[in-house]
Amino acid sequence: MTEQKSVKRQRTAKKIIIDTDPGVDDTMAILLAFNSPEVEVIGLTTIFGNVRTPTATRNAIHLCELAGKSHIPVAQGADRQLRGNVKERIATFVHGDDGLGNTGEPFPTGKAVAEDAADFLAHHCRDAPGEITIVALGPLTNLALAMQRDAEFPKNAAEIVVLGGALFCNGNVNPAAEANIFGDPDAADLVFTSGGLVTLIGLDVTQKTVMMAAEVDELKAKVGPKIGR
Repeated sequence: MTEQKSVKRQRTAKKIIIDTDPGVDDTMAILLAFNSPEVEVIGLTTIFGNVRTPTATRNAIHLCELAGKSHIPVAQGADRQLRGNVKERIATFVHGDDGLGNTGEPFPTGKAVAEDAADFLAHHCRDAPGEITIVALGPLTNLALAMQRDAEFPKNAAEIVVLGGALFCNGNVNPAAEANIFGDPDAADLVFTSGGLVTLIGLDVTQKTVMMAAEVDELKAKVGPKIGR
């Protein structure tokens, strides 16, 4: 990257914290974010969903190390819903037991920070109001807990972008429910009614985004076999 491009990135990159349950899909999103000139990932927080929370944390740290981003902090989040009134649905049948398609990746050497995800989210947005966008790729439990601890959290965040919902199509858990919202509907209700700026990216969008076989081959060739697989 030239010095001019580096300066431009520093001026224009949007600061984001990714709340995630990696998951092969979240893995792709995280690696894309790491390499995008449009965003600066300042932290990862982990949640249950595709995998259980400790596995999500392990995978998040592993991705940071794999991508040469070990300086990015990872904060472990909630391991259960706000009220526990919905049956747990861990998607190992999609993502494998390790969440990475059973690729047999080694355990990372790094550790999560001492601060939990809710406090991490709340304090970063409190310290830089209006500057940090939260990108939520799993159930919204961590965000709801951050709201409960700091009522100003939703307004301190520049924006909350949620991967979830099925407003204009059928759900993928049942005809009415999408997996991330289904994972903790009480948390979703708190976030959607918080008064913060919330952008919802639902199944009607994500199901139209298809990667063709040729694109997969191109990605493998560019990033090498370890990430490409």
